[in-house]
Amino acid sequence: MTPRAGKQSPGRTQVAVIGYGSQGRAIALNLRDSGYPVTVGLRSRSRSRRLAKKDGIESVTTISPAVREADIIAFAFPDHLHSRVWIRDILPHLKDHATLWFLHGLSVHFGFVAPPDSCDVILVAPHAPGKAVRDRFLAERDVSGFYAVHQDRSRRARTNAFTLADAIGIAQKRLIKTTFAEEAIGDLFGEQAVLCGGLAMLIKTGFDVLVEKGHDPNRAYLEVAYQLDLIIDLIKRFGIEGMFARISVAARYGSLEAGPALIDKTTRKRMERLYDRIASGRFARELETLDDDALARLNEQLQSLSSPALEKAAKKFGR
Repeated sequence: MTPRAGKQSPGRTQVAVIGYGSQGRAIALNLRDSGYPVTVGLRSRSRSRRLAKKDGIESVTTISPAVREADIIAFAFPDHLHSRVWIRDILPHLKDHATLWFLHGLSVHFGFVAPPDSCDVILVAPHAPGKAVRDRFLAERDVSGFYAVHQDRSRRARTNAFTLADAIGIAQKRLIKTTFAEEAIGDLFGEQAVLCGGLAMLIKTGFDVLVEKGHDPNRAYLEVAYQLDLIIDLIKRFGIEGMFARISVAARYGSLEAGPALIDKTTRKRMERLYDRIASGRFARELETLDDDALARLNEQLQSLSSPALEKAAKKFGR
């Protein structure tokens, strides 16, 4: 694939993308298709090696060799591993004046990674999961994203962040300035309180109530989960007030009382305590201790945020 029209030529700037999960894969492929020489750095036994080769990534190696050759290192592997991988596999092998590119502010803000003064340190974080970043790039449709500059050794860190953002499919007009601290805390709070943890429990609880009151599980799923994308789309396009203006009178009338009754002052207090846990660094310190056994237990415990009946309905009506 040739670079997308209008993109700046990257010259021979070598990028090492460390990790090949959903977001790392999208970034590596989009950079490659925008003309960057890309090396993917993975653990020697990583199962992602075969996928990267299948995707046509010509240079797939272990982390340290990838870092030694790179002008830019993209931290696209899980945050809880940043400290140990940084110390063992990245820091000893950095080029002078390399750029460290983070997708999340957590590891720099909370001290998992202490960059040398000689490095540019930037954040470019798409507002979309990896699959959407890749799909939109291929369709020549931009996503939005955050950017921040933590260190500007070269005096070109901001410009380079814009160039990299454009190369992965984030147009400059859709970049929102932030800081590592604000992005780290805001992202963790948003996903835990609302987007993932809070939303999952809200859906599951509503589903359980309907089923326990005698409703068919498939129809219960359609009532509490299936239409969420339509409501979210209205909120994204028109705001909360605009969403309410575009739904039925019955939905508006019922929501006025039900919303504040369910999400009340006690919920806000619990959210404030959650925020304090994140901002203080307590959550980050716990995250850093996760090992393979803890992750296995985590995946088992996450099943409590759903139910077999809900999952069965989701598979039936999934698109």
